[in-house]
Amino acid sequence: MITKIAIVSFALFVFVGFAGLATAKTKTTHQSTRTLTGCLQRGDNANDYNFTAKNGSTWELKSDSVQLDPHVGHTVTITGAVSHPTAHGMKEDVKQEAKEHGMAKKSTEHGHITVTNLKMVSSTCQ
Repeated sequence: MITKIAIVSFALFVFVGFAGLATAKTKTTHQSTRTLTGCLQRGDNANDYNFTAKNGSTWELKSDSVQLDPHVGHTVTITGAVSHPTAHGMKEDVKQEAKEHGMAKKSTEHGHITVTNLKMVSSTCQ
């Protein structure tokens, strides 16, 4: 009887574990493609651009297919590929863990994106 209870308990534990994995969503910080809205600014070099999203995250942008320069100082919505998405996700996980333990100094997301699409939202940064 005890063996049956142990087997049923173990089976239930395994089932609940797999059900949890099946419903788990990919964290935003682990996505390889992102769409963000925010302010586009010129970077330190000729083809470098900085972007501050409305959620507070900051990004360094580049693009071979989209002209970013005409939109400097504008609020835009960008879509692009996150550089090294696996490493980026792990870095953001560590920052979140540090934040939970009171060790974060600057815990907003920061990364690099190659822009594939841009839509102007406003001619000024808001």
